[in-house]
Amino acid sequence: MQEAIKKADVLIEALPYIKKFHKKIVVIKYGGSILGEEKIRKGVLEDIVFLNFMGLKPVLVHGGGPNISDRMRSTGKKTEFVDGMRVTDEETLRVVEEELCELNKTIVKEIAEMDVKAVGLNGKEDSLVQVEKKKAKIDLGFVGNVVAINTEPILKELKADRIPVIVPMGVGKDKKVYNVNADEVAAHVAVALEAEKFVLLTNIKGIMRNPEDPGSFLSTLSIEEAKGLIKEKVISVGMIPKVKACCDALKGAVKKTHMIDARIPHGILLEIFTDTGIGTEIIK
Repeated sequence: MQEAIKKADVLIEALPYIKKFHKKIVVIKYGGSILGEEKIRKGVLEDIVFLNFMGLKPVLVHGGGPNISDRMRSTGKKTEFVDGMRVTDEETLRVVEEELCELNKTIVKEIAEMDVKAVGLNGKEDSLVQVEKKKAKIDLGFVGNVVAINTEPILKELKADRIPVIVPMGVGKDKKVYNVNADEVAAHVAVALEAEKFVLLTNIKGIMRNPEDPGSFLSTLSIEEAKGLIKEKVISVGMIPKVKACCDALKGAVKKTHMIDARIPHGILLEIFTDTGIGTEIIK
């Protein structure tokens, strides 16, 4: 009986959030090594399906860096990174798109197995993700910066109660296809859709003032505080693009951003539907 009462308490705690976020768009970015772990992936997708059943409108943008790197190694082709960006020639671009599309099919299939409709959208099609060639200290090849998002294909799927699952590729005015950072694509999609929330899934608990001290966990940060931690080098290299993506989303119409450890079972639900949450939220 006590266990049943506890479950009822959890549902009552979630009720105001379910009401508040009903029909609101939530953009979720999921990638890295945690995307390749089947048990974690299925837990994350369960949460996304739950959001859909609760009347929210989830949009998923996924990466696939480790899969791409594994494929490159298997073919004997060297992978080169500059400031965290993959140098992308024509052969690499082909591998990137093949691996991302394969992952996309897997995600769409697994969501469908949970009795919710999902649809894969490739950013290069319908001018969904419009880019320009990225400028850097060396030529990165086919790597792009997002300049605009065509929301029409995404909104069409949301209206039909389907979960859009977006491949982070883009197309330029030159009609060429470009590889684009998934965090950047997700942040721009969130801004273009005026999302209620932008959720970045990671493989760490969130932001800590001291990574060696669990007690230094920061549950809430403002944009200015986040920028300060980057300057102080408290936020490490791998987290900088993610934190910047959150800040960029907040400069648009996004209400709140969250960084969540995807390894925590049902972390998305705990962050959105409970009073305390479990990750780091970055706010305006």
